[in-house]
Amino acid sequence: MPRSRSLTLVLAGGAIAGGFDIVYAIIFWAVKRGVPAQRILQSVAAGLLGPASFQGGTPTAALGLALHFFIAITMAVTYYVVAQRWPLLVQRPVFCGLGYGLILYVIMNYVVVPLSAAGKGSRDPLWVALSILVHMVLIGLPIALFSRRALAAK
Repeated sequence: MPRSRSLTLVLAGGAIAGGFDIVYAIIFWAVKRGVPAQRILQSVAAGLLGPASFQGGTPTAALGLALHFFIAITMAVTYYVVAQRWPLLVQRPVFCGLGYGLILYVIMNYVVVPLSAAGKGSRDPLWVALSILVHMVLIGLPIALFSRRALAAK
């Protein structure tokens, strides 16, 4: 039973981080440029499908949402697996979670997105600054805190 509780906590951490991230992106671009949520989700699918994702309507938006949460949950599982071998990640979850979020920002924006079919991401200074903060506080931190709880439940 404790093992399934650990898994549930890790998945919840990834889902919460993913939820915070996608809500942030949708709100930011809706306020800044009036971009609809469907287009934001399609931009995630563009990483796999390229520009054709913007012609796919609701199905490509749904694919983008699924891909987004798959990535977020993978980030959480990765932290959890590494934390089992590196106790500092469990002992200092706030510090390590903030650092993990910063690392995730760098990897996503300077490795994953450039290697995907999506093309270049936005370099809007406000977007970049807030995205770094969001990755640290709303992605890395929840992942670290939920992983800590998951490892305590083990």
